[in-house]
Order: sequence, then C-alpha cells, then structure tokens
Amino acid sequence: MTKRPLILITNDDGINAPGIRMLITIMNTIGDVVVVAPDSPQSGMGHAITLDSTLYVRQVKLGNNSQPEYSCSGTPADCVKLAIREILDRKPDLCVSGINHGSNSSINVIYSGTMSAAIEAGIEGIPAIGFSLLDYKWHADFEACKPYVKKITEEVLKNGLPEGIILNVNIPNISGHNIKGIKVCRQAKANWVEEFDKRKNPQGKDYYWLTGKFVNLDHGEDTDEWALENGYVSVVPTQFDLTAHYYIQNLNNWNLNA
Repeated sequence: MTKRPLILITNDDGINAPGIRMLITIMNTIGDVVVVAPDSPQSGMGHAITLDSTLYVRQVKLGNNSQPEYSCSGTPADCVKLAIREILDRKPDLCVSGINHGSNSSINVIYSGTMSAAIEAGIEGIPAIGFSLLDYKWHADFEACKPYVKKITEEVLKNGLPEGIILNVNIPNISGHNIKGIKVCRQAKANWVEEFDKRKNPQGKDYYWLTGKFVNLDHGEDTDEWALENGYVSVVPTQFDLTAHYYIQNLNNWNLNA
C-alpha cells in the first residue's frame, strides 16, 4: 500500500474558523492530517513571530474528526515553527494554510498571515500552498472551493514544487458552476490607498481606524486580479527570496566606496 502523505494544516483566522474546518475535511481525503493553528484570529500579521512573550500550545478536540489538533497562542508563522520543531515526529510532506476568509491576491500576499504560514513551511523545505476565498464573511460558503483545493493539492503532491516556491491560490466568490477553471498567473501590480479614521475616546485621547480602498494598477490579462474578476481560480507561484536579481549589476556599477 502507498503511504498516505503527512499534511500540516494551519491558518490565520483561528482554529475554529469555518475555512480551516473545510480545509481539514478536504485534506482528510488525501492524507494524514495534523492541525496546528492560532487560538484566535491573526489576520494581517504577515510573517510576525513571537519574541517577547511566552507561547502556549494545547491539544484540542474539535468536531468529529480524529486528526490531532493543537491551538497555539502565537502567530501563523509561530504555528508552523512549533509544529516542525516540537509537535510532529517527522517533517510533513505538505503544508496547507487557509482556507482564508478573504482575498490574498496581489499585494495582499505581503500582509497575509495565511501566506506567511505557507512561506514559513517553504523556508523549511516543505511544499506549501496558501488557499483563500474572496469572501470575508465568517459564515462564507466554502463548498465551491472543494474540487479546486483538492485538485491543486493532489497535483503538488504528485509533481512537487521547486525549493523556495509556494503557491498562492485565490478562489472567486461565485457559485461553483460559474467558476471557469484554474489559471496560473503573475501577481498583479496593485496597492491599498489608505486613510486613517481619527476619533477620540471618552477620555479625549486620539485613536485611529485604518481604512482605504484597493486599487488595481495592472491591466494585464495574465494577473491574479484579472483571473479572479473573470471567474477563474488564480494560482501564483510565490517565493520568499526578495532579491531584485536583475538590479544587482546596476548597483555594482555605482561608486560605493566610502
């Protein structure tokens, strides 16, 4: 018999989030699952790690499935680090993060706790995928995600990923029969135009709420934003090496002698 792959599951919405519960259901059809996820929502944490406070992990029993589950007081990246170093008895064959409640396309990948958990696994040499649904509601309907999450996962397990490559998968918020398929894309050039809503608390002290709107500056038809707007699941190969390799020679032509 072929040995079932060991799959580490994490997220940034918290271990009780409906998105991760759906991901657990899907992954149980593919391999042996271990869940290590934050005990509370950690959206927008990026690749933060806990340095100045203690970390707590406890085993929990949620739902009717039999897979081991652990809730962690830290960030998504903390969860992956602890899973690899303290909880698992061997390196997982795959790490999947999500399914996130909301988009992680384009520039959102920089801020995403979901993708940072997957990237942390990639740093450790583990094939990894971050999954997101473009619906921020807590009780979002994840049914349409099922076949795409399963297919992409199975293809990664079959084909592997090059070292340092992580897949960023976003699924449009439309009914399953309206999804046209999967497109491999590049990350769109887009950003948030941000504002701060300034208010005063009852003691007269200023405080702020971050607001803003997402602006797509990229009109290419090969981007994740185009794919999602046109009813496709977007798959972007992502890397954690942020070096602008093309510019190294330009810098070498500068006079940098002090």
